[in-house]
Amino acid sequence: MGENAARSSLEACQKPGSSIPIEGPGDTGEGHKIQKERSAGDWYVVQVPTGQETAMCQTIQRVAGKDVLRECFTPRFATEKKVKGQWVPAESLLLPGYVIAVTNDAVALYERLKNVHAFTRLLVSGEVFCPLDQDDRAWLGAFTNEGDRVIPMSKGFMEGDKVVVFSGPLKGGEGCITSVNRRKSVAYIELDMCGRRVKTRIGLGIVRKRRCPGESTAQQ
Repeated sequence: MGENAARSSLEACQKPGSSIPIEGPGDTGEGHKIQKERSAGDWYVVQVPTGQETAMCQTIQRVAGKDVLRECFTPRFATEKKVKGQWVPAESLLLPGYVIAVTNDAVALYERLKNVHAFTRLLVSGEVFCPLDQDDRAWLGAFTNEGDRVIPMSKGFMEGDKVVVFSGPLKGGEGCITSVNRRKSVAYIELDMCGRRVKTRIGLGIVRKRRCPGESTAQQ
């Protein structure tokens, strides 16, 4: 992700109702990668039955066809779960009940979704099919690749009641975190989907707590 894009998205996140910021990996090729993804088509959000996201992606790809659909995926995030006292890697859905369809022709996709024998709904804003917010798309694209849409886990620590993220996608975007569940290693954030704020989770491991000045060891 380019530095200017990362900065502009981070500034946007400071405004009420704005999207999660981008804190890119620093690779100079990220800008080219995102431009390439944009040329492949817009990212549209399709509502599907919760719990059937992976199967619905396969069905939508088959029914829509390669001439209309470039990619269909359900983004996931990496986290950790405690099993028998040990933390083990795990993955969870970023947007339960939704999949993302990449296409240059939303109208053709809408027509072909009518042939899916299960509930599907291409999200709209008013009477217009609306793609995923550009900031949220850029953030997802910066940390995932086609065929591997898993967002890596962030790491941070608590400084008093404040979360400080020192690595991962949430670095620099602490202002977008609404709450943290340390036991489940997740942070709660919001994404903009066709004008609606959708609450979701993303992996965040709190590795330690930094003491505030004057705080005693007994208070930790």
